[in-house]
Amino acid sequence: MSIKDQLKVLIVDDHRTSRMLIRDALEQLGIKQIVFACDGEEALKAMMQTPCHIIISDFNMPKLDGIQLLKAIRSYKKTQRTPFIILTSKGDRELVMKAAQLGVNNFLAKPITVPVLKKTIEAVVGRLQ
Repeated sequence: MSIKDQLKVLIVDDHRTSRMLIRDALEQLGIKQIVFACDGEEALKAMMQTPCHIIISDFNMPKLDGIQLLKAIRSYKKTQRTPFIILTSKGDRELVMKAAQLGVNNFLAKPITVPVLKKTIEAVVGRLQ
């Protein structure tokens, strides 16, 4: 069984369209276990109940933004090692530096493509095949 068959991914984005586009890209990569959250607060609750193997989170969201979610995930022993990818449409150097300080595993710029998503995930968890 390959890693993509076992991998459970949490997609966090306040825009339904973005969540569906990421889901479609993940499914094209053969990843079928996908969970959704529409903001960081909902994502944090989901991770406390049933942790996922990797989080792909938008930066700009209501309630808890991506940086605040990353900080919260890193502060709980149960989730502190969960791979975390920040998704953003901004090329904001300050965001990149802040996320790096908090232990983000990788970045993904919108709009995403399937090859770039694959490369980004593989850089964090290893080959999907």
